Amino acid sequence: MLHVERMEKSVFQPWRSKLLFFTILQDIKFEIMPSIQACLFDLDGVIVDTAQFHYIAWREMAQDLGFDLTREENERLKGISRMESLEIVLSIGGVQLSEDEKLRRAAAKNARYLELCMQMTPEDALPGVRHFLDELKQNGIRSGLGSASKNARVILERIDMLHYFDTIVDGNRITKGKPDPQVFLMGAADLNADPAHCVVFEDALAGIQSAKAAGMLAVGIGEASVLTEADIVVPGFQNFGLLQLENI
Repeated sequence: MLHVERMEKSVFQPWRSKLLFFTILQDIKFEIMPSIQACLFDLDGVIVDTAQFHYIAWREMAQDLGFDLTREENERLKGISRMESLEIVLSIGGVQLSEDEKLRRAAAKNARYLELCMQMTPEDALPGVRHFLDELKQNGIRSGLGSASKNARVILERIDMLHYFDTIVDGNRITKGKPDPQVFLMGAADLNADPAHCVVFEDALAGIQSAKAAGMLAVGIGEASVLTEADIVVPGFQNFGLLQLENI
């Protein structure tokens, strides 16, 4: 969104035509309107892509229980908590487990996932995201992470991006998973930001629904055919900056 301020009406008088071009350049100010107070980001698929690691770990668990998990089925696990994901995987395989066994299986899956995540380096951050976060910081816009993951801090440390975020709301803090708005409302509260002046970046439909339920602008990262409830969908942060965001 551009704000144009005209400082001197007389510049348009004919008798000053020789000075017109230079006076316009001096007297018109272009600035980004300060309407955005904070931006909130999901982790996986937005900041970094660990989807493959999740899939490997869940699939190994499924195979150990006697069935397979396809990539298409794995898409159902995006944006939701570990225990909710476990319930979906078990329902796919038609497997019933005791509560104690569910906890054991979920812990084993997470251990395998973290083992795979230890392979990550700063180069694994998704293209353009560091530049965008730098731009937010330079313009005084606060950034927060809103993720169902309980491993968010570990992953951010591995890719050297923990310092970008003024708050982290993750699976260790929330009691309700997406599409409930709790995660993003908590983030806005941490940042002393009005939800109506917050922007959420999400790659999962459940996350988009969470953002909209919180009364925030929702930017989808991925495919428009999937993120149908987003206010706008972009493929990623390459060629995307604050100016494009303000013009949504």
